[in-house]
Amino acid sequence: MFTESTVTGDMREVESFLLAERQKVLSEAEWRFRMRGYGYNLRRTEGGVEVARLPKNEVLGVFSI
Repeated sequence: MFTESTVTGDMREVESFLLAERQKVLSEAEWRFRMRGYGYNLRRTEGGVEVARLPKNEVLGVFSI
């Protein structure tokens, strides 16, 4: 399996990628673990899921599931 090595700041693209990856796993914990491998930190908030780019933990945005 190959992944794209481009980094995007477009939240719509990031959200699409994250939701596609969520469909591949059984639990939210596994999803968060996988996304850390791709360089994203996910945190559940009242407004939805906060997405930050690692290693600086820069918040990109929030989306709802």
